[in-house]
Amino acid sequence: MEVRAAQIITDTKKQFVALKLMGTVRKEQGAVAPVILKHAPKRDGLLVVGSKGLDALDRFMLGSVSTNLISHATCPVLIVKDEAVPLRRITLATDGSVASAQALEFVLTKFQLNSSTGKGRRVPIHVSVIHVMPFIKYPGLKEAGHKLIERSVRKLIKAGFTAEPVCQLGRPAEEIMKVASKHHADLIVMGAKGLGAIARFLLGSVSTRVVQHANCAVLVVR
Repeated sequence: MEVRAAQIITDTKKQFVALKLMGTVRKEQGAVAPVILKHAPKRDGLLVVGSKGLDALDRFMLGSVSTNLISHATCPVLIVKDEAVPLRRITLATDGSVASAQALEFVLTKFQLNSSTGKGRRVPIHVSVIHVMPFIKYPGLKEAGHKLIERSVRKLIKAGFTAEPVCQLGRPAEEIMKVASKHHADLIVMGAKGLGAIARFLLGSVSTRVVQHANCAVLVVR
């Protein structure tokens, strides 16, 4: 483990130089999630973690760690699933909550508007804004859902993105992942509701389920 840790530190420092990044690389010992949280930004900044380890034990630990981090971190958390790719398509989940508004604001203020196609041409990042409604026949619910996502779409287009509204019926986590897969999203962005322990046990946290099962990277904004 010591040899492996030393190699990881060496390789990471080389990556920092290659990517022209400033920062530090350090080795710690202890329970993984609490140690990471101890060094994570409190508010501003971003906590980034991979979801796949080198072997079965690592995958189990990292899966558990990522769930712990999105539950307890006080800053946005990015869960990376695969190799980095140019960010071209985002699926943004919204439900009208404060957390969803924060997720939209993060996209508007933190992402570069244009991404390279690899052929010297740059195109705007495309955002699919999704709102999932339950299977309840309630007057005005569908109309309210459409108005909610249309407001977000207008803000994104005004800021220079391309965007489209998507209204779905069903279970939120499953529908969010379904839309992200259908639209070939590079990233899912969603807010963290901060549900209590009892609610998470009974209902399951939407963000936790998406982080655990989505095929692309997931950004949970606080």
